[in-house]
Amino acid sequence: QVQLVESGGGLVRPGGSLRLSCAASGSIFSIYDMGWYRQAPGKQRELVAGITHSGSTNYTDSVKGRFTISRDNAKNTVNLLMNSLEPKDTAVYYCNADVRIMDMRRRAYWGQGTQVTVSS
Repeated sequence: QVQLVESGGGLVRPGGSLRLSCAASGSIFSIYDMGWYRQAPGKQRELVAGITHSGSTNYTDSVKGRFTISRDNAKNTVNLLMNSLEPKDTAVYYCNADVRIMDMRRRAYWGQGTQVTVSS
């Protein structure tokens, strides 16, 4: 199967920056879209940023101009650079990947989540 392992969360003051990383491993044939989602307490999980295999990106409006998603296809990794963080960005952040595994089945996989807390 496939494992997604996230790192980089933590506590940061408003206006600060964090960089989240996610590495995919396992029986990977190819990875299509990758993305970062977040879920705040009492709210639904939402897409924060997505990136296609060719590098096209999309962002939710609230993070445009502050967050940057990138990926390294050779290393099966995706990163999220978060600048100018605000308290409303506080949430558990999840990595997501659309993966075709070696037996040619294709499905979405999720990481375990990493907490991001923005507070003074």
